[in-house]
Amino acid sequence: MKVRIPFVGPSYTARSLNADAQRTLNCYVEMDNNSPRAPLALYGTPGLRKVATLATGPVRGCLTEDGFAWVVSGNTVYRVSSSYAVTTVGTLSTTSGAVGMASNGSEIIIVDGTAGYLVTVATATMATIADADFPNGVKQVTYQDGYFVVTGDGSQSFYISGLLNGGAWDGLDFASAEGSPDNTVGVISDHRELWLFGADSAEVWVNTGNGDFPFERSGNTFIEHGCASAGSITKLDNTVFWLGADDRGTGIVWRADGYTPLRISTHATELAFAGYTLTDAQAFAYQQEGHGFYVLHFPTDGKTWVYDAATQLWHERAYRESDASLTQWRANCHTMLGGLHLVGDCEDGRLYVLDMGYYSDDGDPILRLRKAQTQEQLQNRLFYSELQVDMETGVGLSEGQGDAPLLMMRYSNDGGHTWSNERTATVGNLGEYAARCRFMRLGAGRNRVWEISMTDPVKFSVLGAVVDAQAGAN
Repeated sequence: MKVRIPFVGPSYTARSLNADAQRTLNCYVEMDNNSPRAPLALYGTPGLRKVATLATGPVRGCLTEDGFAWVVSGNTVYRVSSSYAVTTVGTLSTTSGAVGMASNGSEIIIVDGTAGYLVTVATATMATIADADFPNGVKQVTYQDGYFVVTGDGSQSFYISGLLNGGAWDGLDFASAEGSPDNTVGVISDHRELWLFGADSAEVWVNTGNGDFPFERSGNTFIEHGCASAGSITKLDNTVFWLGADDRGTGIVWRADGYTPLRISTHATELAFAGYTLTDAQAFAYQQEGHGFYVLHFPTDGKTWVYDAATQLWHERAYRESDASLTQWRANCHTMLGGLHLVGDCEDGRLYVLDMGYYSDDGDPILRLRKAQTQEQLQNRLFYSELQVDMETGVGLSEGQGDAPLLMMRYSNDGGHTWSNERTATVGNLGEYAARCRFMRLGAGRNRVWEISMTDPVKFSVLGAVVDAQAGAN
């Protein structure tokens, strides 16, 4: 009997594989309630199309101002035009690690934990901030209402610049987030409010125009969830996202719902995060084709998880090394340049555009993989004669790898603990739109998990799956 089976979904590997062993790698779910055939579909994530290579790497941070991207790569600051012409701006004293960057329109401040650097946008020149009152050791910077705000020096304090002057600092222009005794680790400006994150709590401050110090704590607003890594704080979907920590535990991802934290991670993602180093987690966000993606990297462990605000589902991304091992996705930071998504490489000085029509990572294969939900029928033994993966076919290339694209498949009969040998089926040569991706004579099992994968550089669109199976005796 042929039946359509639940096949499309998020990454959700539970503590017990028998409960749920789903995985979605380098593809994401899109919902379409108008499609009776595919209310849920899987689409491949964008490829990394190289547009420039900077002399040093890795790419540590970037932002856009005055029609240019300003990029920190290795120990060098570059200006990149919309035609990807590169100009060297200046040099930092550090070569690796995340940097904080913010702009007031005419100036850009960069902080790296050792010094502050001021870029003059009009002349594309840079100098170390010489003011003796510039605070030592700050790692985070944001901008609001004419002031640069820096923090992350291991204290409860945050510091502000002179009005519209990133080079002027007064040693008395600081305040402390003292609602909790934890140190302030990060700051972000959202809707003209300063969100100050400590290790165990967060506070919101606003500009009241006070002549002595313009920022004051916002009423009784106090959030009893802090931040595990300042680099995880970013804005998306008209609010703030961060990887949380407090005195009760760590490893939950929150988004602000007004001033109330809303948990968006799942038990499965939190199980994965529990095995990672969280203190150096880094995040960026971008929106493409209506999907708002919160990209969360764990550099020490080489992992990348992505939350899609449009579907509220998680998936994984990874870069496939030459030995077929998987590491952190190479896109390390993001800015918009010329209407395109520009990202920098986490290992070297390459700059890429996130391109939905480009199906490799600068020529390296992208592994796309989906482990589906466990299929069972009241624990009856099922005999499988056929699996047909419902996907867009006829997407092969005219020549080279991908001229005869193949889908790989294997299955597990014990909920995902052990796996069969891999099989392949055609996805159709170029223009063979009626081709069917079918696997035959698939044995029997009680708790069948299907896994499909592809590395050919072609369009990847999976709409579901149909199996032909018969129930046998218990």
